[in-house]
Amino acid sequence: MIDRYTRPAMGRIWTLENRYNAWLKVELAVCEAWHELGRIPTEAMEVIRARAGFDVERVLEIEETTRHDVIAFLTSVEEHVGPEARFIHLGCTSSDIVDTANALLLVEAGGMVIRGIERLLSSLDTLAHAWKGTLCIGRTHGIHAEPTSFGLKMAGHYAEFRRHLGRVRDAVENVRVGKLSGAVGTYAFLSPEVEALTMRHLGLEADTHSTQIIQRDRYAQFFTALAIMAGGVERLCVELRHLQRTEVSEVEEGFRKGQKGSSAMPHKKNPISAENMTGLSRLIRSNAVAALENQALWHERDISHSSVERVIMPDSTILADYVLHRLANLLDGLVVKPERMRKNMDHSLGLYYSQRVLTTLIGTGMPRQAAYEMVQRCAMRSWETQQPFPDVVRADSEIAARLEPSVLDSLFDAGYYLQHEDAIFRRVFGI
Repeated sequence: MIDRYTRPAMGRIWTLENRYNAWLKVELAVCEAWHELGRIPTEAMEVIRARAGFDVERVLEIEETTRHDVIAFLTSVEEHVGPEARFIHLGCTSSDIVDTANALLLVEAGGMVIRGIERLLSSLDTLAHAWKGTLCIGRTHGIHAEPTSFGLKMAGHYAEFRRHLGRVRDAVENVRVGKLSGAVGTYAFLSPEVEALTMRHLGLEADTHSTQIIQRDRYAQFFTALAIMAGGVERLCVELRHLQRTEVSEVEEGFRKGQKGSSAMPHKKNPISAENMTGLSRLIRSNAVAALENQALWHERDISHSSVERVIMPDSTILADYVLHRLANLLDGLVVKPERMRKNMDHSLGLYYSQRVLTTLIGTGMPRQAAYEMVQRCAMRSWETQQPFPDVVRADSEIAARLEPSVLDSLFDAGYYLQHEDAIFRRVFGI
């Protein structure tokens, strides 16, 4: 992934040096397991512990000849350790090391994504409670529907990201799995005991049954969880983009001193953060497709998945980390405009009261269809003449014959639509 979208802490996980460090950590854990079982003498183990290392440039140089990255890495390690290196990689196949190291890297990266979701949840929590009770129009199909509150809007996104948090946590635990079962998963030159000891040293679980590799349904779940979460990021960003349109203007991204909105039009303040994250979220979702395609490999393994994972493992986690923190920053600096929200509600001429009038008429014993047509007639007249809907309803003789003026007055109270806001907040936030 390009530096522009890479936060340093996540980027460090996916450096080539750190990848080799993860391989070395696994190789040393295998050696420790063999030592505990008496296969590696104490003197040799002490040398391995003291000297084990590698040189990145040397590994790359060797790989030019070997065309095999793990062999190149092991050759560099051997150059550091000396004769005792004969005990390193004992009985292992390359995937024993790579897949187990992948677990270490994915768990670390997944942990950072989890912390990013937790930070975003905190921002959504603050925003929801700050604007609880602040009326705004709800929209369906892009058209004014009925009032809601901006706090409820944000509470809905909070509830969604709680689900994303659970899915990502589950996915991280599902990839917290290594394997040390050899070329086709039979432990021919290893043993389940060596595997168990190795995983204990690494803080991983041993895969129940592997072939040459850990099966990629685990990876598919991981990247799919990130993809679904990215869908949540885009959903929120699309909402914020629509609310920033000139005709709506209910919120505004923070605009720093010296920031420019357009190279040609000095008046512009564009929703660039929300648009940026919309695009990056699409990349994360597209990578999930590649992860799903990696499930079906030939027999005990082929390497068609390997090139894909070299790209999607860093790219998806880096982008997930980036968009979560950028979105939290956006929300923390979001300018909310309650006056504009009220003005936009007024633009609807009170048409959002139509269902309340409808249900009240039905309550008098009027057939639903007849009541619907009566209210719809008033609504269309209101929109065509630009008269407030409550005034049109009050002037309608058929409605007046069924509903007293005091009843009608009670219907036109926007606060009615927030009567259950507290109950929703209790369900969402548990307070």
